[in-house]
Amino acid sequence: MTHRDRFAALAANGRAARRALEAAGPDARSAALRAGAAQIRANACAILGINARETDAARERGQTGAFVDRLSLDGPRLEAIAAGVEAIAGLPDPVGGERRRWTRPNGLEISEISVPIGLIGVIFESRPNVTADAAALCLRAGNGVILRGGSETSGTSAALADAMRAGLAAAGLPQDAIQTPPDADRAWVTAMLSLDEGGCDLVIPRGGKNLVAHVRQHARVPVLSHLDGVCHVYVHAGADPDKALRITLDSKMRRTGVCNAAETLLIDAACAPDLLPVIAGALAGAGCALRGDAAARALVPGMQAATEEDWNTEYLDAIMSVRVVDGMDHALAHIAAHGSGHTDAIVTEDAHAAARFLAGVDSAVALHNAATGFSDGGEFGFGGEIGIATGRLHARGPVGAAQLTTHRYIVRGDGQVRGSWPR
Repeated sequence: MTHRDRFAALAANGRAARRALEAAGPDARSAALRAGAAQIRANACAILGINARETDAARERGQTGAFVDRLSLDGPRLEAIAAGVEAIAGLPDPVGGERRRWTRPNGLEISEISVPIGLIGVIFESRPNVTADAAALCLRAGNGVILRGGSETSGTSAALADAMRAGLAAAGLPQDAIQTPPDADRAWVTAMLSLDEGGCDLVIPRGGKNLVAHVRQHARVPVLSHLDGVCHVYVHAGADPDKALRITLDSKMRRTGVCNAAETLLIDAACAPDLLPVIAGALAGAGCALRGDAAARALVPGMQAATEEDWNTEYLDAIMSVRVVDGMDHALAHIAAHGSGHTDAIVTEDAHAAARFLAGVDSAVALHNAATGFSDGGEFGFGGEIGIATGRLHARGPVGAAQLTTHRYIVRGDGQVRGSWPR
């Protein structure tokens, strides 16, 4: 049997389980999520042991510290995963809600109702926490999910998925609502993308530019893209110096290997002579290498020269590019030319400038006087996220349970017809 045939069987099981999941109702789905969180905690030692072996193997292969950090779990991180699943269990159920209702002149009453998308395929790299986040969010919204994680942490991901499946069983729901392929063979990705009828209703890739490009090129079903995060902090001339320092430092150095970490600092020429040396010193003191344009290097001697490639790079590491800009128009032009439409922030006390930036920057998430790390499903109150959608259709920004629904229409009448009967 080919991988395509075997994946079709997984999909058939997932579809049947999804229908049972929706029919069971919100209380049963919540119970399954709470039970899944309990299973993660109960199996913490085993999960962490598997993860330790996989991260050790990554170090031995010479992977960077930032990459290994993306793979790694410890006690607090695993507890955060379990707590996130519990938070999703407590969210309002997005299924069956009435989005809007209106009455036509002919008396027909039309309602738009939220329903699950169906069966979702999630392809991701590196981060094992995506397993639990994606499974929990799909389950909350009544969807089945097939998860194909990266080979580096396939064991950790399988252990987390098993815990979530055990939660389904404890709640009396079919375990096949959450599935993973039996191994990390890339042929499973090809099989997922090649099926339209009898496959997934939606595919969500979460990873690097090459993965997303491959999925978008080969998928025969809709794709909800999570592209790279070339995120910016723009320190406007009207910035409070202390806020500028703290927001820039946190945006870059809180966790360098996450997609919402800032990769480029833009700073107005009007405030750069006073502020840039202070901010650059703090970044360097935290271990961040800086690459600047000529104006930035004139203010911070010893800074490495930035190349054109730097402005377009998602470093996912302790590296930041720096450009001195001549005001708002220059900052917006730079972001339009080099940004990825993910997350961009302005630091300023000038309300007019903030409003202009928030309206003018074409990113999924725009922030005023807040660090880019707040571009996150948990911070938005979604409990977690599958990713930050940077496309324009269906969803943008953090993708939580509500974004994993579609809708249908219910029409109520009282004998209305389109023609004249009998004829």
